[in-house]
Amino acid sequence: MTGSIAAVGAGLAVIGAGIGIGQIGGHAMDAIARQPEASGKITTTMLIAAALVEGVALFGVVVSLIK
Repeated sequence: MTGSIAAVGAGLAVIGAGIGIGQIGGHAMDAIARQPEASGKITTTMLIAAALVEGVALFGVVVSLIK
């Protein structure tokens, strides 16, 4: 039973990360469309934020799979 609960927890962590990274990318594209001259700064900030979200998701997967 704990294995299936851990799988659900890992799945939720991955789904949450996917939604979060999608939001980051979408809002970054909106920002670049509004101010194209700031695209380098926006892209750098977007990549850092996406990496942080991915790190939190990886941590969630690891914690859910540790028994």
